[in-house]
Amino acid sequence: MPAPHETVLATLVDAALPHVAFDGWGEATFRAAIADSGVDPAVARGVAPRGALDLAVAYHKAGDRVMQEAYRREDTAALKIREKITRAVELRLEAISDREAVRRGTTLFALPHNAATGAQLLWGTADAIWTVIGDTSTDGNWYTKRAILSGVYGATVLYWLGDQSEGQVETRAFLDRRIADVMTFEKTKAQLNQSAIGKQLMALPNFLLSQMRAPAAMPPADLPGQFRAPD
Repeated sequence: MPAPHETVLATLVDAALPHVAFDGWGEATFRAAIADSGVDPAVARGVAPRGALDLAVAYHKAGDRVMQEAYRREDTAALKIREKITRAVELRLEAISDREAVRRGTTLFALPHNAATGAQLLWGTADAIWTVIGDTSTDGNWYTKRAILSGVYGATVLYWLGDQSEGQVETRAFLDRRIADVMTFEKTKAQLNQSAIGKQLMALPNFLLSQMRAPAAMPPADLPGQFRAPD
């Protein structure tokens, strides 16, 4: 069950979407969402202190959740890793309910003061995809996988926004090419690590990657400021 603030955010996002095509993810849209949803303005500002920017973030994260739910309903056990990634990216695009909202969001997150937030969202989508397909890496590969997929997904979304082909078949072909490039890179890296010279060249990078660890799924329970439900 979603938390109360998440429910309010979802209500505001739904109310905002009809206005995004005309006013973007801006203050006018945020005010219209408050008026249309009936949410108390003080409550709206409490759950979305950055206004429409927080609504755009919530809209993006909701798409990640829809993608994961859709992927879990499919039988993907026999698929190869690249096929799983491809399918998850396709489902993430299918989870987009409003293309213009994404187009406006792309513009919003391209602004210098929002670029960090946009990068975090791309990383979050990549993490959601790797997590749902069953990635178990805990070392430096955890970071490289998500960094590479962030770039693949970001480029695919930009291509998809301009794709006018029936059924977005050109986007699928573009995605296949990008993932093929990633697979080629991984193959080259493996060959490099197997060669005598390559082992020497990669010794330091491989050592540094081996020392990295994926972040804990949940923070330690003994840190201050956390709530634990009574037994």
